[in-house]
Amino acid sequence: MKKIIVTGGNGFIGSNLVNFLLKKKYYVINIDKNKYSNGSYLLKRNKVKNYKFFKLDINNKKLIKILTYYKPEAIFNLAAETHVDRSIDSPKDFISSNILGTFNILEQIRVYKKKFKNKKIRLIHISTDEVYGDLKKSERSVETSPYKPSSPYSASKASADHLIKSYVRTFNIDAVVSNCCNNYGPGQFPEKLIPTLIFNILNDKPLPIYGKGLNSREWIHVEDHCKGLFKIYKKGKKGESYNIGTGININNLNLTKILLKVVNNRKIIIGKNVKIKFVKDRPGHDLNYALNSKKIRKLLNWKPQINFKRGLGETFDWYNENYNFFNTFSKKNFFKRLGLKLWLEKV
Repeated sequence: MKKIIVTGGNGFIGSNLVNFLLKKKYYVINIDKNKYSNGSYLLKRNKVKNYKFFKLDINNKKLIKILTYYKPEAIFNLAAETHVDRSIDSPKDFISSNILGTFNILEQIRVYKKKFKNKKIRLIHISTDEVYGDLKKSERSVETSPYKPSSPYSASKASADHLIKSYVRTFNIDAVVSNCCNNYGPGQFPEKLIPTLIFNILNDKPLPIYGKGLNSREWIHVEDHCKGLFKIYKKGKKGESYNIGTGININNLNLTKILLKVVNNRKIIIGKNVKIKFVKDRPGHDLNYALNSKKIRKLLNWKPQINFKRGLGETFDWYNENYNFFNTFSKKNFFKRLGLKLWLEKV
């Protein structure tokens, strides 16, 4: 049975990828430090024989022991701090996880390759569309577009991407990079936009939208993303980057209106307080991200399958049916507005 390591396997995308790989009959080694956003609720794997979990920070040099023992043929690196607002409040955490953590993985792969010269190991590094920075409405980023990160989060991911490419060129590491648009789906951590909106709808609260709600993004269902990552693992060319997107942009205001229509179609009773409320924007908030994903579609034969309205409806239904999921997090104050420290410092 082929073995694969997933770092950050308790996160939203990571836990979905672990489930995807298990269904493909891989032996999956999940490495996660189980920080605040851990999605272990999606991973009930106690009785699964082809699964092993290690609570470990990717900065820990003990990673080499896991590589040596299991001899995986691939590592999917999803271990990262991901929320832009948190990067404004605490950039240091993002430097540690996203840059230094990636550096440690690369170094441990180097050690592993010296010890087992005949063993192949591929690194699939999961990045973001945010590294390309703010775009004009008519623009779409291709894999060769220049990086123009705007936040500590996107800068840390851009740095990691460059590290990956340098290790491919200098040390002959077999690695590929994916740059994906916004993910959504059941079980996403509630600080993200869509689960926040759903939580507020279910609790008869106003729906907070940053600025004027014109920030435009592509939205991909996490299952489609996992299928794209698997294609990159199997067929991606060493040293290359692949954009993963839908090609369809929706601004936050329109997304919220679509969600409200989805809810109304389900005949859910919405209280009088469920109204759109425009709130102070985050510092340096990019207006537009948009990917050109023709490369992965043409060369790797991948394309998204899940229609946004359908996926959004299924996502709402999941949260509605699994409301206790919200109770776990709301008690810990994870719905508190983040990313405002800079504004407060200016006052």
